Amino acid sequence: MHTAVRRRPVQRRSLERFERILDSCGELLDEVGYTGLTTKEVARRAQVPIGTLYQFFPGIEGLLGALAQRNLEHFTERLSGRVEAERPVDVGALVDLAVDEYVLMHRATPGFGVVDFGAVGWEDAESTHMLDAVLDNNTAVADRLWTFAADLLTDSSGPDPRLALRIALECADAVLRLAFRTDPDGDPVLVAECKRLLRGYLAPSG
Repeated sequence: MHTAVRRRPVQRRSLERFERILDSCGELLDEVGYTGLTTKEVARRAQVPIGTLYQFFPGIEGLLGALAQRNLEHFTERLSGRVEAERPVDVGALVDLAVDEYVLMHRATPGFGVVDFGAVGWEDAESTHMLDAVLDNNTAVADRLWTFAADLLTDSSGPDPRLALRIALECADAVLRLAFRTDPDGDPVLVAECKRLLRGYLAPSG
């Protein structure tokens, strides 16, 4: 497993460069895809010397891993804000919030359709462990979502609610990928079916 970040910036100028490199990476992913990305082109787009990029990232996989980690941070921050504002009282309401936030990020975040919380559609060892050296990407995401779901799932998802959440995430991943393959903005019928599937699985008595 690669180390996503070689050095985390502290000073404002370095932090701005770090974020600009990740922004440029996302933009280029939309243009050239996962396999067409190069550190040289990312540095050129970000208007930084290639050496500056390598001060922060050990290589292309580290760059992509850092982007996936940033996407997950932004997703959980957005979901946290929605949960705090709307106070979902059951699993179905939480499912709606989580799916809606994912869809909104997919539409608005450069590169998200290629690298969301991992490399979409790629199953090699590097791609499936962008977020954690031990856990695969979806397990790492499920662990983060457990913070929001624990209280709502404990009474509704059988003897192992954490496993239920992990399986639900795998299902959501597949259906939402299909939704965005069908429609660049996410096929609304498939997005609705994703929510229905998750509600039915996580809260079958609801």
